[in-house]
Amino acid sequence: MTEQRKPILPAPVAGGSGSSSPVPMATVPDQQKAAPAVDSSKPAAAGQAAGTVDEDRKEAGRARPRRRFGIFGAKRARDRDAGAASDVRGEAGATSGPRGSAGAAEGGSGTAVGGSDKVGKGGNLDTGATAAGDPQTTAVAGNGSASKSSAGAIPRQRKQLPATRPPGAPPDPWTVFATIPEQPPSRISRALRTARRSLIHEYALVIYAGCLLAVLMTWPTLRYPMHTLPQDLADPARQAWQIAWAGHILSSDPIRLWHSNAYYPEPLSFGFGDSLLGYAPFAMLGDGPLAAVLRYNILFVVAHALLAIGTYALVRQLGARPIGSAAAAIAVACAPWRLAQEGHLDVISAGGIPLALAMLARGHGYSLRHGFRPARRHVGWAAAGWAVAVWQVSLGFSLGVPFAYVLGLILVVLLVASIVHGAVHDGRLALHRFLRGKHDSLLGWRLVATDTLGATIFAGVALLIAVPYALVPESGSRLEEIRFFSPPLRGLLIGPAESRVWGAAHVVPRSSLGWAGEMSLLPGFVLYALALTGLFFSIWRLRHRLLLFLGLAVTVVLTLGTTFFGGRWTYLPLFGHFPASFDLRIPGRLMFWVTLILAVLAAGAVDDFVRRAEHLAELRMPPWPGPWMRTAMLAPVILIGLEGWNATAHPVVPAQPAAMRTVTGPLLVLPTAEISDQMVQLWSTSRFEPMANGGGTFAAARQSELRTRVASFPDMPSVEYLRSIGISTVLLLRAEVVGTPWERAGDVPVDALGIQREDLPDAVVFRLSRSSTASPQPSGPQPAPSTGTQPGIGISPQPGLGVSPQPGGSPQPTLGSSISPTPGLGTGTGRLQPVNAPASPGTLSPADPGAAGTTPRISFDSSEPVRP
Repeated sequence: MTEQRKPILPAPVAGGSGSSSPVPMATVPDQQKAAPAVDSSKPAAAGQAAGTVDEDRKEAGRARPRRRFGIFGAKRARDRDAGAASDVRGEAGATSGPRGSAGAAEGGSGTAVGGSDKVGKGGNLDTGATAAGDPQTTAVAGNGSASKSSAGAIPRQRKQLPATRPPGAPPDPWTVFATIPEQPPSRISRALRTARRSLIHEYALVIYAGCLLAVLMTWPTLRYPMHTLPQDLADPARQAWQIAWAGHILSSDPIRLWHSNAYYPEPLSFGFGDSLLGYAPFAMLGDGPLAAVLRYNILFVVAHALLAIGTYALVRQLGARPIGSAAAAIAVACAPWRLAQEGHLDVISAGGIPLALAMLARGHGYSLRHGFRPARRHVGWAAAGWAVAVWQVSLGFSLGVPFAYVLGLILVVLLVASIVHGAVHDGRLALHRFLRGKHDSLLGWRLVATDTLGATIFAGVALLIAVPYALVPESGSRLEEIRFFSPPLRGLLIGPAESRVWGAAHVVPRSSLGWAGEMSLLPGFVLYALALTGLFFSIWRLRHRLLLFLGLAVTVVLTLGTTFFGGRWTYLPLFGHFPASFDLRIPGRLMFWVTLILAVLAAGAVDDFVRRAEHLAELRMPPWPGPWMRTAMLAPVILIGLEGWNATAHPVVPAQPAAMRTVTGPLLVLPTAEISDQMVQLWSTSRFEPMANGGGTFAAARQSELRTRVASFPDMPSVEYLRSIGISTVLLLRAEVVGTPWERAGDVPVDALGIQREDLPDAVVFRLSRSSTASPQPSGPQPAPSTGTQPGIGISPQPGLGVSPQPGGSPQPTLGSSISPTPGLGTGTGRLQPVNAPASPGTLSPADPGAAGTTPRISFDSSEPVRP
């Protein structure tokens, strides 16, 4: 019998695994002979083949790899098992007679199937490559379609249905069940989704928490926001007037901004102290004292909230966790030393400093833990940071000048870092390449341009605001005031009187300070402890902790002023050459920077504690912190907040006299004193009439001369002096003159002085304009005032004037007296009755304790020292 030549099939790998590629047909030499076929008529051979198949199947089952968990691992295992079984069937078919070719074809197909996992995962199936090059091999080692047609062992695969229906065919009724494509969200839906996400963003929650914290830590400021002021009625009243004046004049006559209505006729009077010019837009709504008080209280609370939010953003940007950032924010915003500054809105308004630094760090992609990351740079954040910095410097120079020094130092560090980076990266002369612009910049040209433009605008605005301050006359006591207000080192451990926790406990050490209000600089003992811990256990790197410690030492030395070796090489070279109007005479206000650095160190310690607590929590079941662990994490935050619990007074603002709303200027309001004039400035916000009154220690020489010259008003020397400086009206407030030199000025006849007097229910108005009907004054020396009259009044005892000297030293009205009984000043007989004075200076008391419905008033003692 003639032997028929059979095609050589690819031999499977031993073990029945289909993962290995078979030997391609193209590699078999033509001289190789095919294996002889086994005759199917021999049953022994068939049984032996069947036994071999069973044994191979058992062997394949034992060699089957262990199935791995997961969907994809199980699928790959099933594919390998199917390939192994197909290889076994192919071997059995190759030895079982006429069906051997079909079995071999099936085995080849199974090998392909078993190896499909490797092909799909990036493997190389040699069978497919061979089939593409040899048509004969394709029929054998492909998908087995030719062998299946001849042997019929494997059913044919179903043909793929066409994607489109043929022309003229009816529409497919099943299309009604097709999936409708998802419609994109509308603009309104996207806007609502964005707004909903923004309301629950981390920084949105920080804003909510910051506002709530500010309301709690300043309470009861917002309890009666239109009728009380925090701490006292001196500087807060004057600063409320400043904000109101800025908003009023910028909306009506911006050219007269620096020539305010107070301190008349002094020029540039708006430059007496920090101008708070950045708050002017808020003052364009509302007018009058009530609106000014309400505006001040709202800005007072917002300033605390902004400081907490800005500090959180800064420490968070540096790399701290939310709990550490919250601890730092509360430590800065609730520091006990700030409670003594509650009456100075310019010192309280420091929130723009950390917020600007946070935005600049975010724009430059800088973090204390990760350094510069170019992928996180953003020009918009850098521009916003410079804008906030410009706004901060517009509030005043007491905080603006130190902030400018810090920004300048940051720019110098960036410049040096860019040069060093270029030298290391290029390996060439860095300065030459930097000047020529051929360097790989650390920041990129966009950030370099933004920083250059932002620094230029910052310096331009600061210089523009500084021009009027530089033109204000010097008082000549600038260096003496710096030495007087320089705190001792022990002041950093003494709490202010406004602290509910440390106020009463530190009464004795506070009494040893020269000026306790500016020398009680305790930032908090809890903050001290956390910062000390942060030097050893912290999330910050060691080099960063050393840099923070160095910065802390420098800021403490600057805060001590001239106490540290006279300040010759520390405070005075940096701040001693500025004019007194810049209000840099109090070194203790640099305590803000000390507190900020302590807060950064404390945040590192708190975050390290939280990290360790979370690691311990992972070892328990369930693996998250329990209630006690969470409470322990929040303990530093709670303790820091308790130290900032305030006991700040909130006195009631006296009602504005009705005459202040009708009188015209230029005028002088009596009584006048350094403290009471600040309340008069607040009362003038109804019409902003020019007036000579002006409170505080500003223009001290001129204001002192004014009060000395008018102490004897009304008399001829005082009247002539007031006319010489342009004052045309004097307003005497009856309710405020008790205990002052002008207590009886409203009852003195003025016919001989050539002025007019108008009696009002709550005041007396003197018109200083010369009257044509006034009697001529005799020339020559005037007789001295009689014994018992007020010194300087200059009224001689003439018949008909209604005042005669009486034994006992007080003038009594006589027949024909021109003194009429005035409500609140006397009885129907015309005899003057004293009004009960308050128990202590600066406290509120009614005009008559027994009268119902009386209005609270405040009395001032000119001998009381003035708060700077």
